[in-house]
Amino acid sequence: MSAANTELKQPNKTSLYEFHKSFGAKLVNFAGYEMPIQYQDGIIQEHTHTRNSIGIFDVSHMGQLKIECSSSIFPYLEKIIPLDFSAIENNQSKYSFLLNNNGGIEDDLIVTKVDTGIKIVLNAACKDNDVKIIKDSIGEGFTAILRDDLSLIAIQGPKAVDAMQKIFKDISKLNFMYGNYFEYNKKKVFITRSGYTGEDGFEVSIKNEDVQELTQDIMRVSDAKLIGLGARDSLRLEAGLCLYGHDINSKTTPVEGALSWAIPKNKKEKGGFLGDKIILDQIKKKPKKIRVGIKPEGKIIAREGTKIFSNDQKEIGHITSGGFGPSVNGPIAMGYVDYDQSQEGTRVVLKVRENMVQGIISKLPFYKKSYVKN
Repeated sequence: MSAANTELKQPNKTSLYEFHKSFGAKLVNFAGYEMPIQYQDGIIQEHTHTRNSIGIFDVSHMGQLKIECSSSIFPYLEKIIPLDFSAIENNQSKYSFLLNNNGGIEDDLIVTKVDTGIKIVLNAACKDNDVKIIKDSIGEGFTAILRDDLSLIAIQGPKAVDAMQKIFKDISKLNFMYGNYFEYNKKKVFITRSGYTGEDGFEVSIKNEDVQELTQDIMRVSDAKLIGLGARDSLRLEAGLCLYGHDINSKTTPVEGALSWAIPKNKKEKGGFLGDKIILDQIKKKPKKIRVGIKPEGKIIAREGTKIFSNDQKEIGHITSGGFGPSVNGPIAMGYVDYDQSQEGTRVVLKVRENMVQGIISKLPFYKKSYVKN
């Protein structure tokens, strides 16, 4: 192997890489980036600190796509993203997905409508393919740029708003899933009130050269701690949020993923997007399988791939995400089961290695707080 080839295989680094190292981060390769999985306090303490106070997450590995456009682009985007773009307010964000011809989810994403076009946050492992799909759909009449000059940090937890208000005037007035431009170091930064933890919080899109200073400022005005991907995963699992490539993938439809709530009513009635016949048929007739929450009894954790059985020993599904939920003080999981076995309270059996563990179908999320809305 040549030196050039070796260099190509080196993971990318975010602008906070050295900052993470200075705080004793344990770094792992995640989606082609060297990212902190945890810091010195450990995953459970990081999780609990976010739930009780405020945590800062580096999510700069995710793609930030900006499409400079007018409303003339909406019909093209609506073919692949099942939203009604004309009904979205300026600076409003929506959770949605990129669909394929079979109604499968190529990626789940956050779309924000702004004065000058559309901002889309993409999953790191999918972003290059996402950009290709989007560019192929919208054609050459529009400019779509993946912003490598921007970092993205998430400030999450009940004390996030107090800390952010000390730095960004009037940010407390932002409602959940809305954003706006604010000033930092005499530059514009775009901030949305959103996150991936089940907590109130904000996501800040900021120039690479300014992200460390902002992170330090937030830590200076609060008891914010840096939080790694390990706690991010346990937080999102408690909140019942999907991890792409695990809980949903290109063969999973939004209906099977229990995500049809994200498709607007008019799209459910009229379609007009890729895979619409399959998706609308599943909405009407119910899918064969569906994503559910599962609570294993006892202390044994059911990990991804664990088979799920009915009480009469019929295999009915499998686990896609599982772990310990610090906020609920026990093991939790999500997975897919046959639709007729998906009712809340249904008893199931999980095969964890050689153990047959009793479990129960549970309502999602496992942990819930109220978001800030009008």
